[in-house]
Amino acid sequence: MKYYIIAGEPSGDLHGANLIKELKRIDSEANFRIVGGDKMEGASSLEPFIHNREMAFMGFIEVIKNLKTISKNLKAVKNDILNYKPDCIILIDFPGFNLKIAEFAKARQIKVHYYISPKIWAWNTKRVHKIKKVVDHMYCILPFEVEFYKKYGMEVDYVGNPLLDSITQYNFNENFRQDNALSNRPLLAIVPGSRKMELEKILPELIKLFYLFPGHELVVAGAPNFNEEYYKEYIGDLPIKVLFNQTYDLIKNADIAAVTSGTATLEVAILNTPQVVVYKANAISVWLARKLVKIKFISLVNLINGFLTVKELIQQECNYRDIADELGELTVNSTYRSTMLNNYDSLREKLGNTGASQRTAEKIYQYTLKK
Repeated sequence: MKYYIIAGEPSGDLHGANLIKELKRIDSEANFRIVGGDKMEGASSLEPFIHNREMAFMGFIEVIKNLKTISKNLKAVKNDILNYKPDCIILIDFPGFNLKIAEFAKARQIKVHYYISPKIWAWNTKRVHKIKKVVDHMYCILPFEVEFYKKYGMEVDYVGNPLLDSITQYNFNENFRQDNALSNRPLLAIVPGSRKMELEKILPELIKLFYLFPGHELVVAGAPNFNEEYYKEYIGDLPIKVLFNQTYDLIKNADIAAVTSGTATLEVAILNTPQVVVYKANAISVWLARKLVKIKFISLVNLINGFLTVKELIQQECNYRDIADELGELTVNSTYRSTMLNNYDSLREKLGNTGASQRTAEKIYQYTLKK
């Protein structure tokens, strides 16, 4: 079969890559066309039609500023779909773009699979009505999403969380410290996100932690869509390493972590490293989000557990002093630290078993065959 897969962000690129591997295993005649990043390119051995570094715009203001680029990408992908004539479209998160593609594909009777539900339970819940019209099959990775969709009369498939697959299958480096010439001091992992807007706002605050944690070695998890020179603009001459393609090793070896809100917060929890969640964006974007968003927390860890498991420092609170206070507490307060780790156990229990990528691929293959 011919599969057209769209993942507009790095986190979706990871899940798309694992899905491609499973579809190849199930379908010996699988052919792919991809809009994604380096991981999907590696899994498919195909160059992306559009690389996700040209697509990942976050926040109301950022989207408005880049409307011309978004419109150009949307038109290009639609034309490419018509030329490729896929048996199905697989959309991974990225709702602003992907729901428009779903509508386009559905109108042309192309089967639409949506892997990783848009976070419509957080804001703009009315989009569920559009999803019911333009998506043939929805595959959810968060347990509470099933009940959300059921309220609107929509049956979805809960497939488990693919991060469990990614972490379980990862080949951890036992010589991580030695190979990267790291000291024996405790590691403070800086996981600042992969979007330029986030890095510009958050990374300067995180770099300042260097002065408040002389007993720790700070290491930054570099995103694949940036190079070391980009990070050096913020780090300057400070002895802070930036490591690429080793984020899981860094998190696993870290004593504490400062993590930008997003998929990474869940990865850090699964890997059992105490963390503080941070977020800062354009002031207008955050003001609008607070007016529209209907959820109590922003981090996936807290959302899935349903209670405050990790501290969230947002906007004005996302400053190096408040971040340092929280990390310091996780370092010296053993009761606080152990409570967080115990709550991580509850989280992993709620996430269930590995195999999300396999289950999703099997369902996509079977549902598409039935068309």
